[in-house]
Amino acid sequence: MTFVLLLVVPALLFPWAAGTGARRLAQVLPPRAACWVLSSAAVLLAAGTVSVLVALFHVPFLASLEQLPLTRVLKVWPAAVPVACAAGAVLLVQLVLLVRRWLQHRSLLRRAWLAADGGTGDGDLLVLPGRDVDAFALPGYRGRRGRVVITSGMVRSLKARERAVLLAHERAHLAGRHHLLSAVVDLASVVHPALRGLRDALAFHLERWADEEAAAVTGDRRLAAAAIARAALAGPSHGRTGGYPLLSATSGPVPQRVEALLGPEPGSPRGSARRAGAAALAVTVIAAAMAALALAYGLHEYVEHAARQLLGKPRGDADLWSTLDALLGSRA
Repeated sequence: MTFVLLLVVPALLFPWAAGTGARRLAQVLPPRAACWVLSSAAVLLAAGTVSVLVALFHVPFLASLEQLPLTRVLKVWPAAVPVACAAGAVLLVQLVLLVRRWLQHRSLLRRAWLAADGGTGDGDLLVLPGRDVDAFALPGYRGRRGRVVITSGMVRSLKARERAVLLAHERAHLAGRHHLLSAVVDLASVVHPALRGLRDALAFHLERWADEEAAAVTGDRRLAAAAIARAALAGPSHGRTGGYPLLSATSGPVPQRVEALLGPEPGSPRGSARRAGAAALAVTVIAAAMAALALAYGLHEYVEHAARQLLGKPRGDADLWSTLDALLGSRA
């Protein structure tokens, strides 16, 4: 039992430490790299958590798989069934929440496309009539390619050059398929509560990524900053279009985004010490995420080793149960 705990507890606690490290790393990386670090960390940590729960869930079923009396196994590890039931319950809840979140995504996307049907435009641009002030990137749906949706109210709120910045921002979301990264991390956050912080951090860095793309297209960082600020002030204060699957230039912490646009371009040389620090932090985050997966894999291998030991000895052998006892570490 001691050995199992040594594998399980760190694997379930790693996401808290690794998630914090990933967010700190994202702060010193260019937006694009930050998004990939956060997305990768979320997937690895969620996979490690699920792997541990699956391993715990099937431990007590070794007896039935090997046609051994479960009662004898419980003498060695009395907590096997309660632990498996708890792991199974958590997995079931996670599955229900994942399906529910996915259905919410699809429902929101479907409603957005129904609303966009009333728009007019050409190419990838749709303009919706009305006084609402809004703009967002609408991902592809059921064979339809993605569109940039902007309301007449937003068009009237911005100057011509500012509208170009806004369109470049939303097109960057579509070209980079940012909605997929957002969806993956949003779903991963259901698996472990520590990953919710990664979801919020990713939302900010996705907007920063699109901000930098818009600044590069227009060639004027100050214009980009002014356009984002004006669009946010004119847009909905309640953030109706923020988050997956409708990524909007008016969402997220706009003051920090504007401040970043008024500064130097990300990725420009700022000293070897900072680059070395970012590299060290990246190694730490990746190592933490991989360690969670390694611990989960180790638990699976541990269980399979126990099964092989059981198969390798005759059932009447007096050493059979001492072997299982040693493998589970209940006497440690």
